[in-house]
Amino acid sequence: MAAASPSSWPPPASTWWTCPPPSLPGPGSGHRRGPQDRCGRRLHVAQVALFRHDLRKVEPENQSTILRLLTERHDDLVNERTRIINRLHAVLRDLLPGGASTRLSAEKAAALMKGIRPATATDCCRRDLARDLLADLRRVDRQVRDNEAQMRDALAAARTALTALPGLGTVLAAKLLGHVGDVTRFPTEHHFAAYTGTAPLDASSGKNTRHRLNTGGNRALNCVLHIIAVCQIRDGGRGQDYYLRKIAEDKTPAEARRALKRRLSNVVYRTLKRDHHRTHPAAA
Repeated sequence: MAAASPSSWPPPASTWWTCPPPSLPGPGSGHRRGPQDRCGRRLHVAQVALFRHDLRKVEPENQSTILRLLTERHDDLVNERTRIINRLHAVLRDLLPGGASTRLSAEKAAALMKGIRPATATDCCRRDLARDLLADLRRVDRQVRDNEAQMRDALAAARTALTALPGLGTVLAAKLLGHVGDVTRFPTEHHFAAYTGTAPLDASSGKNTRHRLNTGGNRALNCVLHIIAVCQIRDGGRGQDYYLRKIAEDKTPAEARRALKRRLSNVVYRTLKRDHHRTHPAAA
């Protein structure tokens, strides 16, 4: 209903009282939801829409939904690939003297398996299992590559400038856009920082002024900002300079990294706002 006609909300006032309010069942009453319950829920939503004029309109799904679906699929594929590699490593450990290297890939596993000469029926079974796992690993690798190609196409359609930021690649940019959605729902960069969990919490006591880690917010976005901060600290540039300046101010490495994440949250927010103004000039 919302996707077909976003402007038809709230419903006409004449439809609000077409059914009696629902009766609330007690715990364990075995009550089944019926038409009265549905009408009651519509009535409550209509009342909220009448008195809360600051609510946002329901919008159809857009490119950010596609990016979120693709990144969730990417996470599933990466987790599956890790599980297959761990299992393959365990099988090769029993087939090869000294086992296999920890950084295992499909190419390395195939090269190792060429030299396997099983001497017993048990080793033959292990070799067959290793071949099946290798085939699964190659299949998942192809799926990961196809998924990342889809993400690149979706990012190109979104016309974002996020990928120009240091430490921010295709997967991280897609995850940011997918989880943030419409950036205009955040009035300021402080609201955005609270949503990403990068705004520190005040833990001052008396004359001691200090802040502690914020464990709330969207943890997926917080993880993205953490990866960007680690990459910028490692690779140099303005992010590393800011981190070293915080270290020189007697901040611990963890505190300096959290300060950098807070700064990166502002940068991401301003970039998303510029993207929105460029793609929606009438809203600017």
